[in-house]
Amino acid sequence: MQVTETQAEGLKRAFRVVVPATDLDAKADQRLDELKDQVTLKGFRPGKVPVAHLKRVYGKSVMSEVIEQTVNDTNTKIVEERGFRLALQPKVTLPENDPEAQGLLDGGKDLTYDLELEILPKIELGNFKEIAVEKPVVEVTDAEVDETIARIADANRPYSPKEGAAGDGDKVIIDFVGTIDGEKFDGGAGEEVSLVLGSKSFIPGFEDQLMGVAAGEERTVNVTFPENYANPELAGKAAAFAVTCKSVEAPGEVAIDDEFAKTLGQDDLAKLKEMVKERLGAEHAGVIRQKVKRALLDGLDTMHKFEVPAGLLAQEFEGVWQQVNQDLTLQGRTFADEGTSEDEARKDYLRIAERRVRLGLLLAEIGERNNIQVSDDEVTRAVVERARQFPGQEQQVWDYYRKNPQAMAAIRAPLFEEKVVDFLLELASVTEKPVTKEELYKEEDDEKAA
Repeated sequence: MQVTETQAEGLKRAFRVVVPATDLDAKADQRLDELKDQVTLKGFRPGKVPVAHLKRVYGKSVMSEVIEQTVNDTNTKIVEERGFRLALQPKVTLPENDPEAQGLLDGGKDLTYDLELEILPKIELGNFKEIAVEKPVVEVTDAEVDETIARIADANRPYSPKEGAAGDGDKVIIDFVGTIDGEKFDGGAGEEVSLVLGSKSFIPGFEDQLMGVAAGEERTVNVTFPENYANPELAGKAAAFAVTCKSVEAPGEVAIDDEFAKTLGQDDLAKLKEMVKERLGAEHAGVIRQKVKRALLDGLDTMHKFEVPAGLLAQEFEGVWQQVNQDLTLQGRTFADEGTSEDEARKDYLRIAERRVRLGLLLAEIGERNNIQVSDDEVTRAVVERARQFPGQEQQVWDYYRKNPQAMAAIRAPLFEEKVVDFLLELASVTEKPVTKEELYKEEDDEKAA
């Protein structure tokens, strides 16, 4: 066998491989000899079929198997002998089309093919102790707990029939049919729909035009769908809704006391406050975790600069770019609406994709060198938790993951990443900074907007 390196640029390697015909023929003959005791052919006793006859019947299919196995074994040997770690699956090209066209399946000819590899870069890890991370700390105040319970109470407020016109805060039960240019459209009709006036839950202007409506009254509501409406087919279009008010209900008072707490499954008001405080604390902790993780990854990205495999970058960018375009289509927006051009956006998202690939390789390297692993029990618990999100379909979800290795890998990957992040945070310089709830979430909103 002859292996000649034809390219060694960056992370790309290419080889021309020549396997002598004598090697292929010997392997094919050995395989045919093995088949002699396994096949049954009419006119021959078991185990007595001449190899020459087997070659006439099965020769091409056996040679095809031999070629495939030889290519796989040769590629593995090339990778292992050179200590390569592959970024993607090897690309094999037969210079003269397929094996049958070359006459390879008939035997007696050398196998020549080109092998293209893309390897992972060698990563020099920095000193993680030099990474500085600021951790925001926020206290759940009694005022925040009371405010949250007040919102819960408002959402559970009772309503009772009201005579006369509907005002701000009243609930109206309506039927409606919407049209655009006189034509009905999908999703534009509803019956017995509850709407609290002033809640801003409908299209802007819809609720305003129902102020003062009374039970049994019919009105025409004229509105324009927002430019960024979720359905791009309706975005920016003017619509008319024929609305019939079935009834008007006035909000009642809700006493926030032990009895109210019991309606929510708590023993008393104190237990309700305790539950709400824990929930708010968990919400804040989630936001804090993301901020700390982002700061850590920023530090890692700044500390480590290395070439990323072009193939991995192309795959990541394709996924990112596809999602960006889908989001814009759903919103009925363009790159110009976002204050940029497609070319500029492509450059920005290419940088984002490169950062993701680099950090992914970096975290994998750190995890491997420090023997960070995710146990099967941890993966199982994560799958069970995922299954619980689909009541009544738990068994189907469990079977899906159990039978789908790629889906199971998608469960394992974030668990591994979080373990590596925890490992790094133990080494990094983490300082706490007290902040208010408003400061915590304002920064979060700003980051999402960016």
